Amino acid sequence: MSVTDQQKVAVIGAGWAGCAAAVALADAGAAVTVFESRTTPGGRARRVEADGRTLDNGQHILLGAYTETLRLMKKVGVNPDTALLRLPLQMCYPPGTDGMAFVTSALPAPLHLLGALLRADGLEMADKIALARFTSAARWINWTLNEDCAVTTLLERFDQTVRLYRLLWKPLCISALNTLPEQASAQIFLNILRDSIGARRAASDMLIPRLDFSALFPDPALAFVRQRGSTVIEGKTVRSLCQTPAGWEVDSEVFDAVVVATSAAAASTLLSRQMDMVRFDALEFEPIHTCYFGYSPDTRLPRAFFALKDDAQSGKWGQFVFDRGWLDVAHAGIFAVVISTSSSTSSLTRQALEADVARQLADQLKMPQLAFPLWAQTVSERQATFVCKPALVRPEMKSGLPGLVFAGDYVRSEYPGTLESAARSGVQAAACVLAGDWG
Repeated sequence: MSVTDQQKVAVIGAGWAGCAAAVALADAGAAVTVFESRTTPGGRARRVEADGRTLDNGQHILLGAYTETLRLMKKVGVNPDTALLRLPLQMCYPPGTDGMAFVTSALPAPLHLLGALLRADGLEMADKIALARFTSAARWINWTLNEDCAVTTLLERFDQTVRLYRLLWKPLCISALNTLPEQASAQIFLNILRDSIGARRAASDMLIPRLDFSALFPDPALAFVRQRGSTVIEGKTVRSLCQTPAGWEVDSEVFDAVVVATSAAAASTLLSRQMDMVRFDALEFEPIHTCYFGYSPDTRLPRAFFALKDDAQSGKWGQFVFDRGWLDVAHAGIFAVVISTSSSTSSLTRQALEADVARQLADQLKMPQLAFPLWAQTVSERQATFVCKPALVRPEMKSGLPGLVFAGDYVRSEYPGTLESAARSGVQAAACVLAGDWG
């Protein structure tokens, strides 16, 4: 069965995967109904209202390599050139913290990396040689391993220095995979490096949203779907999903096909009757906390963001700090601190966590006033992304059941749980529906 103009498709979930699927289906002429349990779309990358302030439920960085995400943004009328702050690939620590400053140049690839390596402050010659050796070897093996292993094992094979691991590889792995290097898949990590530093220069650029995350894609995506005569139902949680002779019944309405674009946990609950066909058991999840701090509007950082030295033993939890005044003048004086792989903070109260992080900012940025913000707000995603382990068996997009496919950053792909993997899965799920390909 393939979808025609008159056939009905339900998309359950209006996160980035669900919105991508809905856009692709509606654009192809399908009659789409999107069900979203929240009143704000975007899933784990959405706008939140907190104490009268409009924030995001996390501070994300996109990459220039996120081709599907950027294409979809353009498709629904969002201009990435104005909606995103484009910065060269960089890993810079605040001066005086015994960190490093690594910023790529505007030269074509791979010269942009060579130039950054030669100019990098805070790295010894042994560190620079080790980094050059790693990137050369990764290209030589075509960014592909015969057998997956942990990121730490990969780095040991290529004799990466302790300092390079601490200042570059560990924070890069945590930010990309939300998984500690000793647990993280080296092959998935290499895939990210292949498509960023291993590709054209612009692919490695770091893109920081100027808009809130719902306005960046989900809001215009749903507007796009509505403009093509399809339906969006917000604030409705789908309670039942079952296969019938007529198709798939979503609560009391029957559809020819369904794209399940919820979280893995919600999909597992929704499909409890079909769990012999679809398994989510192998997935474990890590939280991400984002601590927002408000200061006077003239409080600024010399860069849009800095890497921070984290140390759980001494209460230094933050890994990156963003000065949101670089993104939007209305956010001048607002800093966002990201805490990935943050299970170790579970015993802390929100107030204790915020106090620790504010002290960390004051200490590492050499700005004592940062220890005393005018206000603080922590936004937590308890199941932000799956733990991206070596050789992890992720759910397939095709369920094997006629009329049912999955979309989400957790389905099987070359990428970890990112906006790009969500966008790609949504488009691919839509293609399966349109082709009647159920696996």
